[in-house]
Amino acid sequence: MRDFHRFFLVSAGVALVLAGCVRRPPEPLRPPSWPGRTEAPLVGGLIDRPVDAGSQAAVVREGADLGRCLAQLNAARVTFNPVPDRHATSVCGLTAGGVLGPDLGTVARMAPGDVEMTCQTALALSIWRRQSLEPAAREILGSDVVQIDHMGAYACRNVNNGAGSSRISAHAQAAALDFAGVRLRDGRRITVTKDWNGGTAEARFLRRIRDDACRIFGTTLSPDYNAVHYDHLHLEATDTRFCR
Repeated sequence: MRDFHRFFLVSAGVALVLAGCVRRPPEPLRPPSWPGRTEAPLVGGLIDRPVDAGSQAAVVREGADLGRCLAQLNAARVTFNPVPDRHATSVCGLTAGGVLGPDLGTVARMAPGDVEMTCQTALALSIWRRQSLEPAAREILGSDVVQIDHMGAYACRNVNNGAGSSRISAHAQAAALDFAGVRLRDGRRITVTKDWNGGTAEARFLRRIRDDACRIFGTTLSPDYNAVHYDHLHLEATDTRFCR
């Protein structure tokens, strides 16, 4: 009996030693937390999901919370550096915004670069460029987009630059971007100004990305809307619903 007791103690000690040598699996990686924000799971990597009927609602839902919006951009390797909220006037300023830098998941770069906008706008724009603009260029034009030309996001002004309107523009809150065209790897430059009309491949490309933008952004305006938009697409990341 004494031998059995000694054997039991030795066996238990060996088991404890071996248990201490076994490495536990590493903790799963989690998106970083932001002060004052609760963590939430990513919605299937929104930026890498094909555009569908629910894309615009998903942008509004994820973009409404700065923590979730930043997590979506970070997961897709989109560079976005938050900036403090500011108010230039009672109607102009930037809330839950930052500076959109390079998208490390693509080759296309914004020109001018480092654009200041709301996080929700950056999220919508990142979906549009990856799921519409770049694949449409390859399919219809047979070349990659290397540069996205735009006219900026933030501008403290009324709709249509004040021409016949007293309504404040979404640009006054940096919640919209004016897209002018693209430059392709093969050297071609496609612009809304010269390529919108006609039955050319360039026109089909521009109309395709306009139609896709209507499913991502709240308001999308093109030359079909009015003369003010003859040279750009107005891409507004809000919870509105207007496409023209």
